Amino acid sequence: MNVLGQLGFVVGSLVLAGVLLSLNFWRALLFLFPGKVGIETEAPADQMDLPEVLAPLAGQLQALGFTPLGSHEEKPLLQKATRSYDWAHPGERVFATLHLGREERPRLYLLTPLASGGFVITASYRRPALDLPDYRSGSLEDASPERLLRAHVRRLDGLALSEPGAFTWEGRVQAGRAWYQGLGRKEIRRQNLQGLLWTAIALAIVAGAFLGGRAG
Repeated sequence: MNVLGQLGFVVGSLVLAGVLLSLNFWRALLFLFPGKVGIETEAPADQMDLPEVLAPLAGQLQALGFTPLGSHEEKPLLQKATRSYDWAHPGERVFATLHLGREERPRLYLLTPLASGGFVITASYRRPALDLPDYRSGSLEDASPERLLRAHVRRLDGLALSEPGAFTWEGRVQAGRAWYQGLGRKEIRRQNLQGLLWTAIALAIVAGAFLGGRAG
């Protein structure tokens, strides 16, 4: 291979590796360090900047007895923070969180911390189905808040729940941090394994380009 050919190979390899890294490196970091996702309060209930597309779901939550808590932000390493909007129903021992998913589609999930440190999560979008002693997770895709709440409450049967006093804005943020640092790690790693693999491939391409160039 002549010099120009070698240069073209190296440049092409580096461009490909750069694209792969830009798309996947943050996912690799999330796989390796799920507990490093930062969760911080953003605005109290009376100052929440709720997107218009989430307003209908927010109204249905309040009709079911949920009260607004405030918004919080979740920030993985090397990514912009995403904002979520939180409600609570202390009587039912349930948090409700609204956020925007892919293509700005409204998403809702219900969360109950357990006295044991575990969680029950029920979402209106697809998520892994798990039924462990301290962790129950599932979904009812596109379900209304009322239907989702009924299903979630049924799944709480027989479990020791956190006290009603824990269902505050601070309690919601603490529950999010505990999930990322504990029982949520396995789920996060399963979701981001592909990102780790593509990152490894990108780094191998970079190494191959330089080694190949030197060998030539």
